[in-house]
Amino acid sequence: MARLHLHLLSDSTGETLEMLAKAALAQFSDADVQRHFWPMVRSVQHLERIVDDFRANPGLVLYTLSNEAARDRLEECCRQLGLPHVAVMDPIVAALEEQLGQEAHGRPGGKNRMDEAYFARVDAIQFTIAHDDGISWEDWEEADIVLAGVSRTSKTPTSIYLANRGYKVANIPLVVESPPPPSLFALKHPMVVGLTTAPARLIQIRRNRLLSLNETTQTSYVDEERVTKEVAFARRMFADNGWPVIDVTRRSIEESAAAIINLYQSRETRTGGPQSGTRPI
Repeated sequence: MARLHLHLLSDSTGETLEMLAKAALAQFSDADVQRHFWPMVRSVQHLERIVDDFRANPGLVLYTLSNEAARDRLEECCRQLGLPHVAVMDPIVAALEEQLGQEAHGRPGGKNRMDEAYFARVDAIQFTIAHDDGISWEDWEEADIVLAGVSRTSKTPTSIYLANRGYKVANIPLVVESPPPPSLFALKHPMVVGLTTAPARLIQIRRNRLLSLNETTQTSYVDEERVTKEVAFARRMFADNGWPVIDVTRRSIEESAAAIINLYQSRETRTGGPQSGTRPI
């Protein structure tokens, strides 16, 4: 199988470019691709240090560069070396220009917005980690989304996934014997979303969790009647408060997060808040 050298050049962190490349490569099974990742390429001088690797490992070049001089030099080098090269954002920007009837802002401004989005996402991740599992409930009003659900309904991984999309997320486990703080029911800014799952599936997940901890004793944590009551308790709370509910029984983390984002964006549209597309990617 022939090996493809894939060069990825970005003037920022390159995460968006890498994500697009991964999505495209997923369409090809058993592809032998060696990726060469070049983030923060912001000058011709930096680019010149990369050209030698192009010569040693010729392949496909994908790039998102805002510096016009560096971009022109890259395209010149690729033509001289006979390398195919694609400015991955250009077709999207061109299509948007045509549909919106206006020219895109200068690329340097686009770079700055990418940098701002990156730091906003870092803030979201830090907030989410600091507000996991019911911690720091006094700050929940600062969250974009609050996830509620009984133990092992994927609250934490879903929160982290959403944080990586730029949303500040807190989550709270619902326990029959320990009601959540009253502030949960008085939140105005965050959207509270209930996570639920089928009791049988929940018992299976909890048993696997106990086995991973070398715990073999039968407890109420995996008792069928007890778990069914827990799920019913949570569902009743969701209904009483009018919170949207996501059933995670047959959903992956990504699918659950996508459904939550759709709910959030729909709410923002109805209330006149930030529209979809404003979150960092």
